[in-house]
Amino acid sequence: MDKNYLVTKSNYFIMNSSYDLSLEEQKIILTLASMVQPNDEEFKPYIFKISDFMKIVGVENQAKYSEIPKITKELMKKVFEIEEGNKIIQTAWLSGAIYEKGSGYVILKFNPDLKPYMLKLSSMFTQYRLANILSMKSKYSPRIYEILKCNQFKNKGNITIEINELRKLLKTETIYSLYSDFKRKVIIQTQIELKRISDINFEFEEIKSGRKVVAIKFIIKPNKENKKIPQDKVTNDSFEKEVLESESILILKELFQDQVSIKNLKKILESANNDIEKIKKIYEYSKTQKIDNLVGFMIKMVKDSNFEEPIKQDKDYKKIHNFTEREDYDYQKLEEGLLGWDNDEILESIEENKIIANEGSKMDFKGSENENRTNITDEIKNILEGQLTAIFGELRYKTWIKPSVDNIEIENNNIKFVFSNDFVKKKFENEFENIITEIILEINENLVLKKI
Repeated sequence: MDKNYLVTKSNYFIMNSSYDLSLEEQKIILTLASMVQPNDEEFKPYIFKISDFMKIVGVENQAKYSEIPKITKELMKKVFEIEEGNKIIQTAWLSGAIYEKGSGYVILKFNPDLKPYMLKLSSMFTQYRLANILSMKSKYSPRIYEILKCNQFKNKGNITIEINELRKLLKTETIYSLYSDFKRKVIIQTQIELKRISDINFEFEEIKSGRKVVAIKFIIKPNKENKKIPQDKVTNDSFEKEVLESESILILKELFQDQVSIKNLKKILESANNDIEKIKKIYEYSKTQKIDNLVGFMIKMVKDSNFEEPIKQDKDYKKIHNFTEREDYDYQKLEEGLLGWDNDEILESIEENKIIANEGSKMDFKGSENENRTNITDEIKNILEGQLTAIFGELRYKTWIKPSVDNIEIENNNIKFVFSNDFVKKKFENEFENIITEIILEINENLVLKKI
């Protein structure tokens, strides 16, 4: 098996077929595809060395070679679907498999129904080196890689795919029903993986209808750095560790409601030896304590191997965070001291599913010129204060946002925010503007945020 072999498929097949194969099954199919020559007129029996075959499926113990017939039999059952006009074609990938004990080889043959999509291709096809996918760890990465590779040179490397269509291509219609899970488990994990080991990487933008993400715009870029990385040196544990850490950080961002920086989340995670459940328990415990430094408290407590979850208090027990109830501090100084934020630090975007829209607070601005402008302004201020305090916490709201909210002006559906200086305005733009814009649009879609 040569990692430099080229996998060749028609663009139509890549963009219109859907199937559900395990990561190992995909690697077998793609390795088989790399043995096909695009100008071949017929599929041939393709021979795998047993050692290569078992390495692909993750088995190195020769005693388990008896599993080969089970693996090939299971693969023979797998089908793909492709739509052609009014027709939906469903067919198996393989037409046959032969394994002779002691021979050292497995022989596989593609189903002839695949001929239009892999043979005699002179145009409208995509090629890539097998090495780009053999080191992948997520079952969705090879499929997304193919889709992006197919569109790398179209529309300046930009492609927009509706969420429903992407789910269909990836066969994820019935799993990861929450978009936030789909984004974390499929999109972000693939993004990390492609950047690390393939010849392309991507950024993505979420396209929304109202508050719902309905499509993703992929911006595909060549991954020049990876041309210098030998492919056989990226199959170590460091990648798996990176993916695991990224997922854990996303979980902690949600747990702490973005009140702790990425840098400090990593410190907490490292101190807890990646024990997310322990962090969750201690964070819940922290809500019953008077704490001046949440990050320091968390790091100290997660290191303590003797921590025991306390007996739950009565429902009426009042939970308090000292850092959100004491109002007579210099908030800027307190913010830096408690959470370790630098005034110039740009925090990560708030996940859309953290914004809980106050549906009962929507307002009809038709004919607003004839209404009492003061009452409308006060109502908008109240909505913003409630939503932003819930999202960012009382401390950050009072420090950075409240002065501007208190002084908003409304004119011709423009909500004008006034800032005391350029520094506060810059922080507003970097950290709060997107969220506030979403809340304003939730109040009324005709409102526009203006900065003065």
